[in-house]
Amino acid sequence: MSKLVLVRHGRSAFNDQNRFTGWMDVPLIEAGIEEAKKAGKLLKDKKFHPVIAFTSKLQRAQNTLKLILTELDQNGLKTLESEALNERHYGDLQGKNKEETAKIFGDEQVHIWRRSYDVPPPGGESLKDTAERTLPYFKSEILKHLQSGEDVLVVAHGNSLRSIVMEIEKLTPAEILKREIPTGTPLFYECAKDGSIKPVSA
Repeated sequence: MSKLVLVRHGRSAFNDQNRFTGWMDVPLIEAGIEEAKKAGKLLKDKKFHPVIAFTSKLQRAQNTLKLILTELDQNGLKTLESEALNERHYGDLQGKNKEETAKIFGDEQVHIWRRSYDVPPPGGESLKDTAERTLPYFKSEILKHLQSGEDVLVVAHGNSLRSIVMEIEKLTPAEILKREIPTGTPLFYECAKDGSIKPVSA
């Protein structure tokens, strides 16, 4: 069986400031850099050596991947970048502080935008919308490597990874909305040649 590891990027400047980030291209903070290095060390201890890596077009994911690969001594690894793996687009909310946004629109409305499956914020994407771009890319570009026996590393974002986790773990919309994807914490899976994927313990 091939191995799949999913990692959400380390903490970014907007994570620290409690802002909606979405597609805004903000850097990692020092704590996020340390999270990425720690993830890399864990993967090295697990003797995980991917054949190929995938990431988004945003620097917080790209730099997390670079730091992980440095720890794995795999800086030259083939890496593919795609907007399909970008974070959920938060539209008009991007860059805004979450508490301030709640004061303007109300706690309940902001909670719906953040935690419903199919209600997007103004000008943005719902989790359902995000899945409609991440999953075709996962199935067409990532799964084929797993089915051919290659170990794969994917470094992306909370919601783009949530949509993939929902698919491969066969979770309902209600179940996935309760699922937290912590920053800098690898999620481990195994893939059979028929494309079936199951989670394995860290």
